[in-house]
Amino acid sequence: MPGFSRFVLAMIGLTAALSIVRPADSADMAELYQSQTIVTGRGEVNRQIGFRDCLDRVLVRVSGDQRLPQKPEMLALRDKAGDFVDTFRYRDRLEGIPVHDEQGTHDRPHDLTCLYKPEVIDRLLTQLGSKPWLGERPRLGVFLTAEQGAKRFVLTADDPRGEAMRESFLNATGPLLMHTVFPPAALLSGVDEKVLHAADLASLDGLARKAGADQALAGSIVWSDKQLGWIADWRLTTCGKTYHWQVRGVSFDEAFRVAMRGAAQVLSGNGQPA
Repeated sequence: MPGFSRFVLAMIGLTAALSIVRPADSADMAELYQSQTIVTGRGEVNRQIGFRDCLDRVLVRVSGDQRLPQKPEMLALRDKAGDFVDTFRYRDRLEGIPVHDEQGTHDRPHDLTCLYKPEVIDRLLTQLGSKPWLGERPRLGVFLTAEQGAKRFVLTADDPRGEAMRESFLNATGPLLMHTVFPPAALLSGVDEKVLHAADLASLDGLARKAGADQALAGSIVWSDKQLGWIADWRLTTCGKTYHWQVRGVSFDEAFRVAMRGAAQVLSGNGQPA
């Protein structure tokens, strides 16, 4: 692609520097070793359900390995999920809205946040054949083409057509402590959907760094009437290898969650996304 290859050689040294893992400080560690889910009320039964969900989430959050919840060993660990929680807290998702006469607080949705001691989760990861993914996580520059019927566009930082998608991507990053950057339209001046879709990842990595990211996550999302949802394809390169993964017939919220889960799987060294 004209102009793209010029970025590649100039950025090789910076890529190597950014790949060095830096130890997380105490604040980062505290944020890493916690997870959140939604429960109904504050009763013991639903709390235990929440503890089980939070255990799955924190193990994936800390390791980046999306395969852990499917491991047979998780069945026994979930049965005592509350034993691994250090502290927990609730937040009423309807805070400020009065309780209706027919509704008690036991019916109200709450965010349940569980905090864990690192040594406890690290020990569980070892039992599961995994390990923590520590250090600063790469900031991904998202290069996405979107197509819905005759409507086609490239997702950029400043295009109002992509506002809902940008917000959805941001929501998808939180559970895995990932970070995304969207390129400004000016950076992609003259680059349409076809050109971007065909661009090699080495060139996109160069553009990602110009946008303030560490590397590129490239993708396409196409609405399918047959699938009654979006078909999303993703690709990312690390350690000289390019990974591809796909999801079909989902909301774009789920498509972006799949994007982040797949990126975490790859970047944490846990291989091909499912």
